Amino acid sequence: MCGICGIFFSDRDWHVKGDVLAGMNRRIVHRGPDDEGFFVEENVGLAMRRLSIIDVKSGHQPLANENQDVWIVFNGEIYNHAELRVGLEARGHTYRTRSDTETIVHLYEEYGRDCVKHLRGMFAFVIWDRRKRMIFAARDRLGIKPLYYRWDGKAFLFGSEIKTILAYPGVEAEFNRSALAEYLAFGYITGQETMFAGVRKLMPGHTLELSEHGEPRIERYWDLTTEVDAEPRPHEYYVKTYRELLEDAVKSHLMSDVPLGVFLSGGLDSSAVAALTTKIRGNQIQTFAVGYGEEEFSELRYAKQVAEHIRSDHHEVRLSREEFFASLPQLIWHEDEPVVWPSSVSLYYVARLARERVTVVLTGEGSDETLAGYTRYAWTLLNSKMDRTYRALTPAFLRRMLRTAVGKAPLSASVHRKLEHTFLMRDGEDWPSFYFDNFYSAFSASEFPELLTPGALVAAGQAYAGSMGAWERSHGDLLHRLLYTDINSYLIELLMKQDQMSMAASIESRVPFLDHPLVEFTARIPVKEEIKGMAGKFILKEAVADLLPEDIVYRKKMGFPTPWAYWLAGSQLAEIERLLSEPRSHARGLFRPEAIQRIFAEHRAGYRDHGNRIWRLLNLELWQRVFLDGEVDAVVSSSRTGGLVR
Repeated sequence: MCGICGIFFSDRDWHVKGDVLAGMNRRIVHRGPDDEGFFVEENVGLAMRRLSIIDVKSGHQPLANENQDVWIVFNGEIYNHAELRVGLEARGHTYRTRSDTETIVHLYEEYGRDCVKHLRGMFAFVIWDRRKRMIFAARDRLGIKPLYYRWDGKAFLFGSEIKTILAYPGVEAEFNRSALAEYLAFGYITGQETMFAGVRKLMPGHTLELSEHGEPRIERYWDLTTEVDAEPRPHEYYVKTYRELLEDAVKSHLMSDVPLGVFLSGGLDSSAVAALTTKIRGNQIQTFAVGYGEEEFSELRYAKQVAEHIRSDHHEVRLSREEFFASLPQLIWHEDEPVVWPSSVSLYYVARLARERVTVVLTGEGSDETLAGYTRYAWTLLNSKMDRTYRALTPAFLRRMLRTAVGKAPLSASVHRKLEHTFLMRDGEDWPSFYFDNFYSAFSASEFPELLTPGALVAAGQAYAGSMGAWERSHGDLLHRLLYTDINSYLIELLMKQDQMSMAASIESRVPFLDHPLVEFTARIPVKEEIKGMAGKFILKEAVADLLPEDIVYRKKMGFPTPWAYWLAGSQLAEIERLLSEPRSHARGLFRPEAIQRIFAEHRAGYRDHGNRIWRLLNLELWQRVFLDGEVDAVVSSSRTGGLVR
């Protein structure tokens, strides 16, 4: 595990400066405090920060092949590197290390761009092919590891984090305003674009090639097919096969030469990983949990119950309101973009706790998006069915009248929220509203004219284009289309959060639920095997029922809760409103002041629950202060004094 960055000029006569490359590399020292390395030759420069995990003594990067005409910097882990090594050595390749990095180099020599198809693991790497005078970059199938780049026709800059690119002389942090609409709706940018103008991300399952005096050639090498078994097999087959594949995935993810533990929330997913880790290792493991002083928003009691059941060496940390808000600017700096979910903060704190004892952790990320674990999937199946009947029996003008009447009715925020999730308030002929606005959007596109200034509205871009692109590529039954869409949008952002928050604490996190053979198997499972009633993940529940207490396996999902709504009921609401009402916030020219005032007034009165909207607005403003206003130093001082950036 490490952080990587580099420079490639299109003209061989333009030479990379070592001090510039070193400056970029210093921005990600938290990703690899153990070691650093550089390769500079004429118009190419590669750099890395290393968190030593595999082959601690000799796994230094950048690393080259025998002839030193293929050089690599690599972030991630290749879980099948030992098996691949046997075949590569048989073909005459000579190894100098035990590292998985060297296996990628030899695979590239053997297969070129198709080397990625042989890899099982999480990875983002860049290769300098001296023979072809070409850069080759790749990212793992599901986007577990990040890779960002900037290309202006002359200089190709890349890095594990955007801040490395911003460290290059002359590159200014500029707001990509065409991403504003999507940010306000989803909190993240689904496609190649980022919140920074000119900075893109290499998408999961893609490779990039760039030669001198050429243009980037980007190709997709993997996509998840959603073809369920034509002839469904017995229920027991899916349960048994899933258990075997999951256990194999966890076993492969235990590869490490340094101490390893498990993030344990007390939910089904992390509990299953912890139980399987204990079973495979046959000895006591380390587990780590995070909660809040507000007990009703904490899952610590469930985590403790599981820890006692598997007899782990368990550790926990409680996060206060003051710590939460003090950390926000710092964590926005680590994420590079606004923090999408409050759970990022708690994830950072549990990673920091784990770093005191281990270097690697396994997590439960990815199960919900592959096995229909979120309630929104079952709810959408039901909602869609009811909507078809409702539209067949009720004229369009009556449906519109009812939506308008309910929207204006003096109901409580809780009642409004529940009704807004139903087919009565959603138009089934408008998929972005019916699904995305229903479960993802803080602000829907229909609200933008009243929220944004005229100038911002023109520049804001399309809210749903990225997510609709994934939806339109999907096929099959409704459930598998929903899962495919989330895997190609929502999950990518979750994995970015997982990577950046764990690496902020200099710890590697691994996600066995996203081992690609396991994910490919889940895509074949019929709907009736995945969802029963309003609950999903029944295959997983039955697959691990022998490992965990029944009340843990079947308890209602809480989803890493945060006391955000509770805090907004207190003095915090006024502090956030003051920050968003300051002259420099208004001077950005994005939002109508009266719209911001109305949001806070309605929330304070209990007429509407605007918690998600307030979170989105707060993070956008803090992000602008940290990156656009250049208040990086204020990030450090803010985290020490316990206040938001001013």
